[in-house]
Formats: sequence, C-alpha cells, structure tokens
Amino acid sequence: MSSLISRLVTPWMVVALAFGTATSVMAQSAPLFARDSDPRVMGWMQGFPPPPDKLITQPDSNYFSFPKLRWSVCHLREFLPTAEISRGTGAPAPLDYLPHAAFADMAREIDALTFKPMNADKAMTWEESLFANYTDGVLIIHKGRVVYERYFGCLKEDGKHAIMSMTKSITGLLAQTLVSEGVLDDRLRVRDVIPEIGDSAFASATVRQVMDMTTGVKYSEDYADPNADIWLYSRAASPLPKPEGYRGPDGYWAYLQQVKPEGRHGDAFHYKTIDSDMLGWVISRVTGKSVTEFASERLWRPMGAEQAAYQTVDGKGVPFAGGGVTAGLRDLGRLGLLMLNGGEINGKRLFPPGVVEKIRAGGDPSKFKGFPTIKNGSYTSQWWVFHNEHGAFAARGVHGQTIYVDPKAQMVLVRLASFPRAQNAFIDPTSLPAYQAVAKHLMGKD
Repeated sequence: MSSLISRLVTPWMVVALAFGTATSVMAQSAPLFARDSDPRVMGWMQGFPPPPDKLITQPDSNYFSFPKLRWSVCHLREFLPTAEISRGTGAPAPLDYLPHAAFADMAREIDALTFKPMNADKAMTWEESLFANYTDGVLIIHKGRVVYERYFGCLKEDGKHAIMSMTKSITGLLAQTLVSEGVLDDRLRVRDVIPEIGDSAFASATVRQVMDMTTGVKYSEDYADPNADIWLYSRAASPLPKPEGYRGPDGYWAYLQQVKPEGRHGDAFHYKTIDSDMLGWVISRVTGKSVTEFASERLWRPMGAEQAAYQTVDGKGVPFAGGGVTAGLRDLGRLGLLMLNGGEINGKRLFPPGVVEKIRAGGDPSKFKGFPTIKNGSYTSQWWVFHNEHGAFAARGVHGQTIYVDPKAQMVLVRLASFPRAQNAFIDPTSLPAYQAVAKHLMGKD
C-alpha cells in the first residue's frame, strides 16, 4: 500500500472496505487455518491488561485485517459509534428446538454429510466446510424448528456478530415493505422524494432502480487508486474529526448529493454500496424515522428478538444502511423465518405477503453479470435470488455472512464467518453446495 493510501486509511475506511463489496486488501497471502486463527488461540485482548502484542485498539487502522478480523467482527461497538436497533422491553419469543436427543442426533448427521465443492473432484464433509470457511456461528431451521446450532471463534450464544452487507437486505426489506403497503411509490424519481439530492446522478434514478442496484452512478472501488470513490466515500463517512484542510463531503448523505453519472439508469445490475445508503435516506424521509428506529419498529420488536442489534453511524449520526449492522445469530434466524413464511412469525403478520413474493420472483437475470458462482441469479430489493430448483434466495455479506432461505426444503440457514478474504466468490464454491446438501438431507427426513 502506498504511503499516500496509508495516510488516507482510517479505522472507519477499513470497516467500510470490509462491509462493502469485494476486496482482498485485508487478506494475507497465506492465512492461518481456522483453528489456528481462532481468537482464543491467538490470545487477542486476553488478560487485565492484555499483553501489548495482543491488543486490538483504536485508532489503529488494522483491526479489520486478518487474523485480528476474527476478534473484531464481534466487537465493532468498541471501535465505532453506533445506534441501537431496540428489541423493546417485552420477553423474547422463544425459538422451537428439536428435543435434546433428536437435536444431538441431527447435529451428528449434518456434520457427517458429504458433498463436492464446485469444480472439485474430492468430497468434503459439512463439518470440514465450517472450518474451511472460518465459520463463527451457524443456525439451521427446518419446518420452524431449530435442528442445528454451533458457535466458534469470537461468537457465543449471547454474542453479536457484524453481518456486513446483509445489512443491505434489511434496508431492502424495509423499503419493499413500504412499497407493498402503498407508502412508497417505487416509480418515483429520487429527486421527488429527496429534493436535496440536487444535481446528483441519483436525482433521475427511480426508487426501484436504487432498490435493485441498476442505477447509472459513478462509484469505483479500485483500492489501489488513492483517488477512487471508495476512499472519498470513506473519508466522508468517517465519524472521526475531519483532518485540517478537508474540503470534501461530510457524511453519507452529503456524499450522495455529489455523485456523478456513469452509464444509464436501468441498464444493468452494478453492486454499489452507495445505492443502499441512498435507499436508507429514502426510507427515513418517507417514514420520518432513522433506519434503526424503523427496523426496531417493524422487525426487531414484533418478531420477538432476543437481543438488540446495533448499527454503525457516520459523524452526523446517520446509520450505515449499506453494511453497519451487528446482530445475534438467533435473531437473524428469526429474520429468515419471516422471509420463509411470507412475513409471519409466532402467529403474527409483520408485513404483507407480497413483500416476499416480490423478492422471491427476483430481478432481471439478463442484467445480472459477473457473478460466476451464482449462475442465472438476479438481485432485487437488495436480496440475492438464485433461481434454482428450490427457489432459494439470500442476504449476503462479505467474509462469509448469509441468511439462506430455501422454500422448497422449508429451511433457513444462517452462517456468520470471518473468512480471511472479503470476496464471497472464494467461499461460495464450498458453501453453496453445502447448503444444498443439508437441504436435501432435511427433505429426506420428511
């Protein structure tokens, strides 16, 4: 990394990189294996005080580099300001589990399942795949009952984990709910909802184009280029005081107001985190609430979450709608159940069935290019749709985060991880066949 880029990097930028799209800047060329890089084995932040070489602190700019990443994903609130997604004061709605003996038997069966990764000749077991992908936590729900649950690394039952760009799917779900309820017209131009967007390239995009990431806006993520948009965006979003002489935008929304055009709206899917933050602004303007308040009101409270979640914010308190949420594994399972059951959980309807119907239908596959591990896929309302024989769709985040919903198998699978490299393209060849193997096994149990 050049000295210029080193001067530009702040802790927030490193997190922005990790929460955004694919990058390998955090990865070392020969990373430690999962068991060797376990935070407990590494000794990070152990002791009172920890030894100097085991500290992970602000304002160091490397706390999201591997292997420190494996501790930091459970401790972001110690590095960055956040806003709470409150679960309220009511008792959590309990998840239904298989009886103890049956649960233990199922765990052994799933751990022993074998499958072949994409383009591989040698089979591996499900349990081997968990370590291959640096899993921190995994939860599987079948027909409404938890049939598998394991924790590794920094994550415990009562802990929380950064979910990276799965945050986008929460943002998209909230927006699609507003559309389905007739509160938000997705045919409107952004400027019709946010007049302050001014001459930004977002102004002429429709809300639907923002939701589906088919906007023609300029946003580059070439991390070797110190003038790339990702660095400008990260500097704008940093909650730390701006350096003397800084003249750029201050905060997410200020950055969005100066985005330039590139290409035509609606032509193709381009995965750009700034679309999610634009959508977050639209949600806040329409509801009069921050995305954290609205997520609490429409999701966390009524679904009976066990834990509050939290979301990182910029220097003006605006939540990072494109990647800032940290949440508990079981609560993400509840979110998956909501999606599997068309908006219902615990006998309550939280949003219209048309919300999930729209998402499951997917976007236009002809506009979905450049994702070889998701052939024939699409993207809509900030959810990934596989268009496979099971009708699967997912929330996905870098370093291995996913809520994988398989309607045919009546399965929800949540996996949280701290894979050394950010790109899911390195993880999918193992993960996606593994999910399908579990789905097939559960369907066989029917």
